Parts: sequence; C-alpha cells; structure tokens
Amino acid sequence: MKTVAEVLKSATARLTAGGVDSPRFDAEILLAHVLGWRRLTLYVDSKKILPLEKILRFDELIARRLKKIPVAYLTGVREFMGLSFAVNEHVLIPRPDTEILTEFVGEFLRGRGGSTSFADLGTGSGAIAVSILKFVESARASAVDISEQALAVAEFNAAKFHVDDRAEFFCGDMFAPLEGKIFDAIVSNPPYIPTSELATLQAEVTCEPRLALDGGIDGLNFYRRIISDAPNFLVAGGLLAVEVGINQSAAVKNLLANDERFSDVEILRDLSELERVVAARKL
Repeated sequence: MKTVAEVLKSATARLTAGGVDSPRFDAEILLAHVLGWRRLTLYVDSKKILPLEKILRFDELIARRLKKIPVAYLTGVREFMGLSFAVNEHVLIPRPDTEILTEFVGEFLRGRGGSTSFADLGTGSGAIAVSILKFVESARASAVDISEQALAVAEFNAAKFHVDDRAEFFCGDMFAPLEGKIFDAIVSNPPYIPTSELATLQAEVTCEPRLALDGGIDGLNFYRRIISDAPNFLVAGGLLAVEVGINQSAAVKNLLANDERFSDVEILRDLSELERVVAARKL
C-alpha cells in the first residue's frame, strides 16, 4: 500500500531518470488527473493511501510520459485563456504564447461595437475561436481546418463552452470554404516551422500533427497565402492578425508592408518579450 507522497516521489524519480524536463510537475498533473483532484489536494492529502487500481492507472500514464507523449494528450485537456480545452493527438496543443493573439483580436472586435464576425484559419482545437467567442458575446466565428478530426475537437469545445450557436466550422484548405464571406477580422496561428527543422524539434513536439507544424522550406508558406487572399475576405478597416515563430516577425511584417492593400502594420510581443504577433488593417 502506498501513499500519495510515496507514489509521487517514485514517479518523479522515474521521470527524472527518463530525461523529462519537468518531472515533479508532470507527475503531479497526471496523478491529480487520475484521482480527479486538484494539485493542491495532493499535498493536503499526501498521507492518504491510494487504491491499487489508481496506482496502476497512474503508472501506465507515467510509462507513456516516458515515451515523451505530451501531458496534455495524456490528460486530454489543456488550459488556455482560463478555459480547460479538450485536446488530442489530432490538434496542436494550445500554448500561453498564443493568448496575446487571442486577446488582441478579441479587443479589436469588442472595440468595433455591435455584431461582428471573424475567421479562424487552422483552428485546431478551436482554442482561439472559442476563447474569442466566450469573451466577445457579440461576435460570430467561422473556423476552418483541413483536418476533419481537428474540427471534431473544435466543435466539441465550442459546445462545451456554450458558444456553438455563434460558430460555424468548415473543413477545407485555408480560405477555400469561405468563398463569398466577409469578416471584420481574420486570425490565424498557422504552421510556421521550416520543414528542415522538424527533425530537430523536441520529442514531445513531434507527437503533434505535422500538418499543424510544417510551414514549408522557409516557414513562411502559409503567411504568403494568407496575406495574398485575406483582403478578399475583410471589410475596409478589418484586421488581419497572425502568430509568428521566433525570428519570423520581420519577414512577415515585410510581406504585409509590401502589400498596398494593408496599412498600420504592427508587431506585438508576448509575455517573454518575444515578437509573437504581426497584425495589419485592410485599407
């Protein structure tokens, strides 16, 4: 018979030996998930004896974590914008870096007043679109993804947070299924990792869908496509905002600055002071 503290200590040692970056934190998240507890409860009830079936289930998750499967895929959830999103291996795991993009677009839509609409290209789990809808009650979303499996996750999350009545989901390649629609804003966190760098990524990242990672030879393929087509889907004064990878902001800013259909190009930094978002307005 083992206590919470003993089980956590053993799992942390296994994860440490296996080269996992945050062994104690991961062990706590996974045990709390198995027990249906908050992490704090692990400390409050650290001397509690755990049932064998819970220990076995926890050991199974630790074994999978040692294979570098991301914690979010093991628990099936990831926190984003204060909301707990369902995730699986068909979607990119939402990251805190993307919250600046989400907040920026949400504030833009809120500032326009009245009913507004936006498109989310490559919606994945729906984290961006659903978060905006949750915090901007006058907005409507058209969320697009080329993966039907990803769209199923996004639709689940929209229903989970009761915004599905203001969201439409389209399976297709970027703007293709949106022909004829016009939006106040277009937002995207597109694939932006150069193809040659995919093999160098952390093992955890390589578990995520390649479709959501591969940005082509220089990582800019999707930015070129989005910038080329976006004006056809934006109202005058409408916003285009995209997340960018490290050292890509200048290149994406130049693409927008060299397109006479856009103005007011700007770069936003994330909480780590990295240039994370590039945005512009349609003339």
